[in-house]
Amino acid sequence: MSTLRFHAIKESLAYKPIKIEEVERRSEIFGKNVFNMKTMRQYLTKDAFVGVENAVQFGKKIDRNIADQVASSMKDWALAKGVTHYTHWFQPLTGATAEKHDAFFETLGDDLAIEQFGGSQLVQQEPDASSFPNGGIRNTFEARGYTAWDPTSPAFIYGTTLCIPTIFVAYTGEALDYKTPLLRALQAVDTAATAVCKYFDKNVKKVTSSLGWEQEYFLIDKTLAASRPDIMLTGRTLLGHTSAKGQQLDDHYFGSIPNRALNFMRELETECMLLGIPVKTRHNEVAPNQFEVAPIFEEANLAVDHNSLLMDIMGRIASKHNFKVLFHEKPFAGVNGSGKHNNWSLSTDTGVNLLAPGKTPMSSLQFLTFFVNTIKAVHKHEALLRAVIASASNDHRLGANEAPPAIISVFIGEQLRKVLEELEGVTKGKLSPQEKTELKLNVVGKIPDVLLDNTDRNRTSPFAFTGNKFEFRAVGSMANCGNPMTVLNTIVAKQLKDFKKEVDALIDKKDLKKDEAVFNVLREYIKSTKDILFEGNSYGEAWEAEAKKRGLSNSKSTPEALKASISKETVALFKEMNVMSAIETKARYEIEIEAYVMHNQIESRVLADIARNNIVPTAVKYQNVLIENVKGLKEIFDKNFKNVAKEQITLIEEISSHIEGINSNVTKMIDERRSANKLMEMDKRAEAYSKKVMPFFDAIRYHCDKLELLVDDEIWPLTKYRELLFTR
Repeated sequence: MSTLRFHAIKESLAYKPIKIEEVERRSEIFGKNVFNMKTMRQYLTKDAFVGVENAVQFGKKIDRNIADQVASSMKDWALAKGVTHYTHWFQPLTGATAEKHDAFFETLGDDLAIEQFGGSQLVQQEPDASSFPNGGIRNTFEARGYTAWDPTSPAFIYGTTLCIPTIFVAYTGEALDYKTPLLRALQAVDTAATAVCKYFDKNVKKVTSSLGWEQEYFLIDKTLAASRPDIMLTGRTLLGHTSAKGQQLDDHYFGSIPNRALNFMRELETECMLLGIPVKTRHNEVAPNQFEVAPIFEEANLAVDHNSLLMDIMGRIASKHNFKVLFHEKPFAGVNGSGKHNNWSLSTDTGVNLLAPGKTPMSSLQFLTFFVNTIKAVHKHEALLRAVIASASNDHRLGANEAPPAIISVFIGEQLRKVLEELEGVTKGKLSPQEKTELKLNVVGKIPDVLLDNTDRNRTSPFAFTGNKFEFRAVGSMANCGNPMTVLNTIVAKQLKDFKKEVDALIDKKDLKKDEAVFNVLREYIKSTKDILFEGNSYGEAWEAEAKKRGLSNSKSTPEALKASISKETVALFKEMNVMSAIETKARYEIEIEAYVMHNQIESRVLADIARNNIVPTAVKYQNVLIENVKGLKEIFDKNFKNVAKEQITLIEEISSHIEGINSNVTKMIDERRSANKLMEMDKRAEAYSKKVMPFFDAIRYHCDKLELLVDDEIWPLTKYRELLFTR
């Protein structure tokens, strides 16, 4: 193994940056491989184009004649670009993307063949659904599932394949993917938000949820990563002593991007431009060899598709540049983990960002309405938001090295907090002319000026307002954005729906003016949501104690957090908003709890294997060298040898102690794992893994990492942190 380690280091140091040529401006190649509206205008008839446009804008169904025209034009466009196959591209509940390629090629008999692709192939396919996670919705032997075209997300070409974004549902109609519930949630928030917008602007006909994700990741030399079984099998290092130099000097953050990494980014960005992914920002992140890529905001459904696609192509391009991309939330202990900040907002078809105040008091009151309702939604459903970010991998990140904690809170900044405090004092019922003027001009009217200085000052907040959007920071870097976006849009839709009922009741029953009714309802919301607002340091026991007083949940493990995802309130919420049925909600819980068990089961097996088959034999080998040294000293110094060999003997004893610690803890871990695997109920099995199996991870790691400092570097089998994090 030591030979493998040093061979890997030698090979990695020999890699040179791959030269990348950029011959066209990005604006000229943007969307070149996408069957977008611009391309459709060129290829479709007027009727077909209008049909697709109505489907995208208003959700109208595309009839089969239009689908045939679209399919024919899509085929002609793709063939002209050298495409040979097509696939329905979907996002099953594995967390990855899925595709089955079919050739356009069809035989006609008599040695004749054509390229064929019709509306039936475009609109619906029938992939084998038996091996995808389903949470008990269907039996394994029932293979049938359906993919159905999503016209709101344009088809694209990757390589020589035409990829058609689709939803994925069971034969019985239940969603088996992330996209279907997301589309329903976006419809729900559109309906609810549009109704509320009409208080302020009767011309609003549609509200769109927007998303801007920030994808953090590590770039590790491919050869070095291949020398670590834990990285290859689990995506993270299960052991390894911290490097003497890590991130403590802050010299990597926003520093000069290493040439190899920069060339990887340049090729990635070119590919993104061709695929219509509007990436704009790239930079070094805090930890060594950690980076970030971020796009311009897009409609949420398209943004989710683009993030999933980006993660796919990052892996492929990284391999070409002799890198391995690590999306795991905590691949290295002692340095920052990786998140995927979800920047979320709502915008009208009239061009207004509902989370940005306008120039008039009325437009600022509209901002305030959506601002306060979002806070109210988060406060009411904070446990569900914690559940939607829960995973075996994100558990390692939350609450460590500048990552948000497991407690959900909202940061809004001091100035906006003062605005809410002033609004809290609004008179109940009808407002006097003087109070109306005071509120509109001196409180609400000043919000645009307040926001000029309302910059983000709290990196540890899991849910922060950052000027004209909310940033859901607790989302993990491996996550599919569809899951948190489904929950966030659903809870906001439900809250806006309830808000409108309350406002309408005050207008109808209390004879209040519209703005009076809005102020009255917002006042009560502000009073009732104080507990979720927090501007201080989200780390440590002080905040945990304070959060407990406030009644906020603090679920530190995935099994504990996921309980909120199947509570009566959650099931009723998704059912009322027509986002997921009770069956779909419970199925997702089953899938996520099983994934937690499987991830930790794999890690447990890998850790035991490395510890016993790599670390212990290496330690024994070095110990034998020391023993031979002591024997030699005894021959030379006879009775006096103990004084001369004192340090060697101590080292031999230390190594023995750590070997015993490894073997005894591995044995105990395996016994607990076997006991956990016998539990038939998956939630109990998950609890057993969390409370009885995983505690041994740290114990085993402790002894292995101590041995790394004791054993001769020349024979240590695993590539070390300093080599993984500082080879560039």
